[in-house]
Amino acid sequence: MNIDILTVGKIKEKYLNEGIKEYSKRLSRYCGLDIIEVDDEKAPENLSDKEMEMIKDREGDKILSKIPAAAFVVALAIEGKQLSSEDLSQKLSDIMVEGNSHVVFVIGGSLGLSKEVLKRANLKLSFSKMTFPHQLMRMILLEQIYRAFRIMRNEPYHK
Repeated sequence: MNIDILTVGKIKEKYLNEGIKEYSKRLSRYCGLDIIEVDDEKAPENLSDKEMEMIKDREGDKILSKIPAAAFVVALAIEGKQLSSEDLSQKLSDIMVEGNSHVVFVIGGSLGLSKEVLKRANLKLSFSKMTFPHQLMRMILLEQIYRAFRIMRNEPYHK
């Protein structure tokens, strides 16, 4: 299985980069992994709703241009479905059984994802009703994917 983490923006914090590197290394035993970053759009603090949508649309266009046509797309969205770690493991297993060898997880920028990206998603996934910084979400997502593979193979870790 090939997994892409398609994300808006770059990671600047050293501690997050170290964690991302560690989980990427651990995941290399289970899947091919690519982290693809698209540039975020600069946005002032006080945006109108229309301006926010325009920025999300521009970021969304960049995201959509990086998604292969046949990929199974999982968009991280606060309004998405919440899964336990075991459920995520089962979902990834089901995706593979259904013949999908390429999964793209999409993490939006600070304003979220455009309507077009959400429409393209095969699954909208929420980690919580809380909001997390998108930089931190990248590391949390990698850890949960790693945990999912460990669960799938009945390997110790997830308890």
